[in-house]
Amino acid sequence: MNHFRQIDLNLLIYLDALLRERNVTRAAEQLNITQPAMSNGLKRLRTLLNDPILVRTSEGMVPTERALAMKPQVRQILYSVEEIIQPTRSFSPQESDRVFRIMVSDYAASTLMSPLLKSLRNQAPHVTIDLMTPSDVSFHDVENGKVDIAINRFDDLPQSFHQKQLWSDDFTCLVHRDHPILENYTLDAYLAAQHCWVSKTGFGVGIGMTPDAVQKLGWVDNALAKLGHTRRIQVFTRNYHVAMHLAREGLVATLPTRAAKLYENNPDLVLKTPPFAIPDIDLQMIWSPLLQHDEGHRWFRQLVSDVASQA
Repeated sequence: MNHFRQIDLNLLIYLDALLRERNVTRAAEQLNITQPAMSNGLKRLRTLLNDPILVRTSEGMVPTERALAMKPQVRQILYSVEEIIQPTRSFSPQESDRVFRIMVSDYAASTLMSPLLKSLRNQAPHVTIDLMTPSDVSFHDVENGKVDIAINRFDDLPQSFHQKQLWSDDFTCLVHRDHPILENYTLDAYLAAQHCWVSKTGFGVGIGMTPDAVQKLGWVDNALAKLGHTRRIQVFTRNYHVAMHLAREGLVATLPTRAAKLYENNPDLVLKTPPFAIPDIDLQMIWSPLLQHDEGHRWFRQLVSDVASQA
């Protein structure tokens, strides 16, 4: 039996890194230790827990069932320790020159950042915003507090993350004013038109798309699939402004309404309600438990939430 006082608690840090990276070398790099030191740590963990922890397979190192069961508990223990020892810092918005790093999709950046900037100019004129794209960061970056908040639409999130819904949005079609679809705006006309697909959720580099990958196409195409239909997608993009520009070139762009309304005063474009029902989407803000009690972070989260509710 292992006695608590005889256990090196640094092994929990090693275990956490190993279970997240599933690779001894990358786990060592994350903790800024040598690969032999991490290998020795894994050996000690295996002895301590009487479990292999990571097993080598054809697909790389895979955690054992026990290791997977321990992962959220270990992460929570480390969060608690870091919160206890984290220094308390007073925060004055008017005097702060803090940099807040935000992972944000261009949909959210286009619709939210302008009113947020106006509020910052009034309340915290020296604060800087560093905007990052979903491809720039990973769950690990948010989890470790390297990114202050992430704003996007997320399908799956680690249970440890804190989150808040900023708004729900429905959909609008952006169409050139001379597009023939406007002569008889029906579902059949919509299906006969050429479309621009746009979407990017979560984190990481996007994958290539094909028109027959209906299960990966998202909200608009899932709604059509339930009606037994597919649309003719000519261009796939992850950028909402590209989609809006292509609407001026004759493609139909079906977008979240808040994004489409950025172009409502464009004389070349017409905004139309889709000729079929599409479920609303939610925009979420997520952050690490490590930042939950940080005074400046609490202020910034509330500011983002207030701006979103008024936007």
